[in-house]
Amino acid sequence: MVASERVALVTGASSGIGEATARGLAREGFTLVLGARRQDRLAEVARELGGLALPLDVRDLTSIETFVRAVEAKYPAVEILINNAGLAAGLQPVADGNDDDWVQMMETNVLGLLRVTKAMLPLLRRAPRAHIVNLGSVAGFEVYPGGVGYTASKHAVRAVTRTLRLELLGEPIRVTEIEPGMVETEFSLVRFKGDQQRAAAVYHGMKPLTGADVADCIVWAVTRPPHVNIDEMVVRPIAQATTRDIARKA
Repeated sequence: MVASERVALVTGASSGIGEATARGLAREGFTLVLGARRQDRLAEVARELGGLALPLDVRDLTSIETFVRAVEAKYPAVEILINNAGLAAGLQPVADGNDDDWVQMMETNVLGLLRVTKAMLPLLRRAPRAHIVNLGSVAGFEVYPGGVGYTASKHAVRAVTRTLRLELLGEPIRVTEIEPGMVETEFSLVRFKGDQQRAAAVYHGMKPLTGADVADCIVWAVTRPPHVNIDEMVVRPIAQATTRDIARKA
């Protein structure tokens, strides 16, 4: 690592918002470390952007620890941590909820974020300045029927972000939460376990955000002057006012 090198680490970087964010950060001159489970796709993105691709399953503490050791072996300090890895699973009311789905969301969206952040803090503290960006959601302050596991996990992300903001106060580490509304990535396809028709119906009759739209917000936040902290940013498509109020064309 050369003195002028600014290292940015993105989890869940093999597709969607994570991949788009990696592309945006590369354009800004950051050196990239990319983590995800899908190594074939991740390696392709890393090759194109000149970054380092490392396997990472945020549900697995051993995977996180191995990942961070590999990062530290290459780079003694990291300036940017983008906690992007996350998912929704299922859309059932509490009475019909699937326990495996709930566990998957909590382990990925909450425990994974906490564990990655804890493991990365020593490397962030070695940088002259640093920034943690957590991918939340409008589901972090709104709820909707069937979304209990996801909304609970994203409410937790909001709590984690605000707690970090207090705990790191006085250190040169900024903390930001980005809270997108409807974004057309693989999100709904994962939620509905590969049901393409049901996933497509989520965005029927309206134009959702793209991964690049959200990445643009992330890159803007991390490129503000060092004394400026964007605490949180809510971004939705113009056709969406709340999680349930959506203008759809026939």
